[in-house]
Amino acid sequence: MKRAAAAAVALLALARGARAADPPGSPRANQALAACLAEAATPAERRANLARGLALAEEAVAADERDAKAHFAVFCNLGNDLKLRGALQSLFAVRRLRREIDRTLELAPDYADALVGKGELLIGLPRLLGGDAAEGERLLRAALRVDPDYIDAHLGLARALAARGARDEARAEAERAQAAAERVPDAARATEARELLAHLTE
Repeated sequence: MKRAAAAAVALLALARGARAADPPGSPRANQALAACLAEAATPAERRANLARGLALAEEAVAADERDAKAHFAVFCNLGNDLKLRGALQSLFAVRRLRREIDRTLELAPDYADALVGKGELLIGLPRLLGGDAAEGERLLRAALRVDPDYIDAHLGLARALAARGARDEARAEAERAQAAAERVPDAARATEARELLAHLTE
């Protein structure tokens, strides 16, 4: 389904810096998350990174079921692999993603990356697969309470607000995203925020 595929595009808008509320994670969990975030020159290389990351994440969960970052690394690697394969419309796959992200947040309720990950997933999925735009928006706002400068949370919230017709609020969030990206600086996200603002002012 198109909406399910779109959900995967923003499945993981990960922050680049650690926060006080972030779980430390085992060395293996951190390696798994690094594999998920690693840039790749080709789709084949990207799939190989994700396969390695998923294997590491699953090993980390098996070693310590209470390792929140390990569960999140499963969500990250599996979700991005499903995106590449166009398989996010699978109910079985979505259930596993939900199980991993829900367990992450049970263990680390203030983990901003996980709040954004689940929020974006719920906003992008159709209701048939468990989508819930209102809950997704709530989660994005929760991430911003943890980290008010979280660029991807501002961008995700701006898109969610625009989708339900709250264009003034959406523009305000896009402006906050642009300002935060320019402070970092993060040229790619600043450009994304400017393009979103341009669309919202049409």
